[in-house]
Amino acid sequence: MASATTKPGGRAAILSRREVEGLIANGRYIIIVDQQVLKVDAWLQYHPGGDKSILHMVGRDATDEVHGYHSAETLKLMMKYRIGTIDGRWINFIPPIQGGKFRPHVEGVADDEEGQDEDKDLCSDISRAPSPVFDTEILSARHRGTSKNDRLVSSASSASSVSEPDDGMTWLDTLTRERIDLDIAKYPSLDLATQDEVVRKYRLLDERIRAERLYDCNYSAYAIETCRYTFFFSMFLLFLHWGWYIPSAAFLGCLWHQLTFTVHDAGHMGITHDFHTDSLIGIFIANYIGGLSVGWWKRNHNVHHIVTNSPEHDPDIEYIPFFAVSHRFLESLTSTFYEKLMPFDAVAEFLLPYQAYLYYPILTFGRFNLYVLSWGYLLRGLGPRKGPAWWHRWVEIVGQVFFWYWYGYVVLYKSIPTNADRFTFLMISHMITMPLHAQITLSHFSMSTAELGPHESFPQKMLRTTMDIDCPQWLDFFHGGLQFQAVHHLFPRMPRHNLRRTQALVQEFCTDVGIPYALYGVVDGSKQVIGRLGEVGRQAAILSKCQKTMAKRGDLLHGH
Repeated sequence: MASATTKPGGRAAILSRREVEGLIANGRYIIIVDQQVLKVDAWLQYHPGGDKSILHMVGRDATDEVHGYHSAETLKLMMKYRIGTIDGRWINFIPPIQGGKFRPHVEGVADDEEGQDEDKDLCSDISRAPSPVFDTEILSARHRGTSKNDRLVSSASSASSVSEPDDGMTWLDTLTRERIDLDIAKYPSLDLATQDEVVRKYRLLDERIRAERLYDCNYSAYAIETCRYTFFFSMFLLFLHWGWYIPSAAFLGCLWHQLTFTVHDAGHMGITHDFHTDSLIGIFIANYIGGLSVGWWKRNHNVHHIVTNSPEHDPDIEYIPFFAVSHRFLESLTSTFYEKLMPFDAVAEFLLPYQAYLYYPILTFGRFNLYVLSWGYLLRGLGPRKGPAWWHRWVEIVGQVFFWYWYGYVVLYKSIPTNADRFTFLMISHMITMPLHAQITLSHFSMSTAELGPHESFPQKMLRTTMDIDCPQWLDFFHGGLQFQAVHHLFPRMPRHNLRRTQALVQEFCTDVGIPYALYGVVDGSKQVIGRLGEVGRQAAILSKCQKTMAKRGDLLHGH
């Protein structure tokens, strides 16, 4: 096993792909950044953004992702985890968390060049076999229980000719092939040369954006935001004092809606660009004013940015049994984020055919679900317990207690006299935030959920899975930057007040490299989402009918 970090003379050792593979096979967490091989085992439990965002990068060239989400100072600190360098272009592995298989490497034994050639052939031939869902192990796993190791399997192997009973799964696999073929035809080729060119031009665009100082925060814009927040807060208190509980609740809901955008900015270190300062801003607003955990959001959101719209891995689209934005959820997938099965069970079977009609009503209650997720994160201690963010959990818990004191006790119990008025205030203040949940889902629910393999570049994947919303500039305050999600996914640390200026540059980039830029108005974008939900809902109904018919046939056969 390769373990040397330097050559004689102090130079970093050059590690082959097989040596890196062997390290990963031995349980090491290896990522590639700027041609440097980093072993991040020791950092995993300290990472403020959670462990899973790192696990999805193991065995991959994470240069663009790491630069996109970290400051220059953090990038320098990462180099202390360097164990060597690579020579030439890195060929990505599929990370273990996604089911990648790794072979041990024995020191002194020649590399398996044939195996490496096969990997390169896979890269050039990815358009013919890009999907993870046709692996023999995956297909057979459907019929052998629900153990986590059985289901957390994903590979870019070619379609298998495994024979299965016609229970609807073969039909779902055909749909998956069709979606992949559509994306391959629509987007630039997945061969290495094409993807390298996309990355090269993306990095040039990033340099141009930095030169135009678009990463600098516009603090005057936050002065205007603060005036808006103050107005909403004042109206909430004023109407509460007058006993006009419905408008008071509405203004509080508007305040929560608007403050969420600043929490989003702080979570991406897009305000001061200082980790501790932005963290405190996010904790104060999210936990103390809003009752939600910013730590939970970070852990969830960072993974979403890395594996956007992946049914098995992206928690931001894992809402079954209420919603399914891909037919693949009908296969009872396992979430690598939640580490549990997402079953297509009786509840999902009943709800999903109607999800297009239930979409907005369910979103109305979305904030209550966030309370549950926030408390679950904090009580289970899922965040970092060491490192620079060790104290966040305890400050957040205090914030949660403070929120329920001022909102639950002072406002609901002490300031509102009757239970009926309390219930009305509770529901209106929460339901008024429904547009926020619609804004969050609008940018992704109708976009591609196909997996094109480990060699798709970061910018292409972000643009393939994310849409922007077209709106007049005067309405930017209402959307809070969420209307520029495609731009934001490419440059996540960019302050949101600069996203509109950057949009034109991104459109030029997309035209240059041949990547379609998805841009819809709110109405048309919403139609796209409802249409996708309706499509998957119909597929769920067909599958359910198919499985019921097969069950009846089985009963008849057993009866004879």
